[in-house]
Amino acid sequence: MGTLFGTDGVRGVANVDLTPELAYNLGRAAAIVLGKLHRQPAVVIGKDTRLSGDMLENALTAGILSMGGNVIKIGVMPTPAVARLVRIYDAQAGIVISASHNPYQDNGIKFFNGEGYKLSDEIEEDIESYILGEKLFPEAKPEGEALGKEIDLSKEAELLYIEYLLSTADYILENKKVVLDCANGASYKIAPKVFERLGAEVVTIGDSPNGVNINDKIGSTHPELLQETVLREKADIGLAYDGDADRLIVVDEEGKIIDGDKTICICAKMLSDMGQLANNLVTATVMSNIGFHRFVENMGASVEITNVGDRYVLESMLKTGCVIGGEQSGHIIFRNYSTTGDGILSSLQFIKAMVHTGKKGSELSEEVELYPQVLVNARVSREGKTAYKKDEEIISAVSAIEDELEGEGRVLIRPSGTESLVRVMIEGRNKEQIEEFANNLAELIREKYGE
Repeated sequence: MGTLFGTDGVRGVANVDLTPELAYNLGRAAAIVLGKLHRQPAVVIGKDTRLSGDMLENALTAGILSMGGNVIKIGVMPTPAVARLVRIYDAQAGIVISASHNPYQDNGIKFFNGEGYKLSDEIEEDIESYILGEKLFPEAKPEGEALGKEIDLSKEAELLYIEYLLSTADYILENKKVVLDCANGASYKIAPKVFERLGAEVVTIGDSPNGVNINDKIGSTHPELLQETVLREKADIGLAYDGDADRLIVVDEEGKIIDGDKTICICAKMLSDMGQLANNLVTATVMSNIGFHRFVENMGASVEITNVGDRYVLESMLKTGCVIGGEQSGHIIFRNYSTTGDGILSSLQFIKAMVHTGKKGSELSEEVELYPQVLVNARVSREGKTAYKKDEEIISAVSAIEDELEGEGRVLIRPSGTESLVRVMIEGRNKEQIEEFANNLAELIREKYGE
């Protein structure tokens, strides 16, 4: 992994870390690297509703055009729409300008290849090498007819994506009331149109983006307003997306949250009942709830476990042939339909499970018993992020907790990928008991390895 691209593209505060100069050079470098594979590469660019999106989009576009690449602009679109439309338009790459569920000041630039998957590490490193000055941009620049051109296909792209989403739903929703929370983000136009086309009565919140209100006390990370709205409107279901609409959090008709773990279980059971759960396998991360594992095993399937992060979930699914996987956060991949998490697609699949079983959201949710889960962070020195793993006293403390839990819970300690923290996660049937265990264990780690 290079120094510029993180696990999810190039991220930072817009116009401070992620400047138009950097975006321009990313565009130039991408056109050069992709130009080695295709004489005049075409790049699809989509964005969420952040104020800085226009600035970064235009800078990227200028960079790509200046090196002879072509740009297909599709405007404000969910991340998974870009991954889909790259293939429809036979482009060599897709770029999403979004910082997902982060506040509006942040932004990011994320690349997909021509198949709709994340760029390979080799291509990312090749692009990086120009930005970091390890390789020089060519002195001879394209001129005249060799320059690239831009076309705006945003209206057509929106229609194509809506048709694609509708093709995954084999039902209509007459006499159903659905509340959509679009997080003032990328789904605000598309999601309501999809559910209206399916015949539902649609109530929408978070559908008035102004450039600075994306994810602001709304969306999949803040579902409180959605819960209130579902109850007030007496709706059948509530569906919350994040800023770039690759996540889904469901709210049932009683106003209770159904997280990603439960949604994956419910949809995996539907696929299993339909004979479509490939290899009887479901993919999840190390953070998935012990109740998730029990549910999947009770339906005769097994769980493939990966590191935290949607890229690892997808890598595992591609290796094993698994067709459903994801995270508690609501980032869920339905591999028969998409190459990445897709909030709107996931919500259509969840409703398919409701239609398929004839059950309400609350009834489906009750079938999956999740255990209480407590997460406590311990701030540590840089050495502490690895040293705790071999510490006999900590190993012994973990073992004592596991004995107390008697197979009805588990302990997971893992270092943060981005901060000087060790995360202590404990699950069990008794919330007060596991809170005490987690706090004591985190305190022990702090005492021995704190900064």
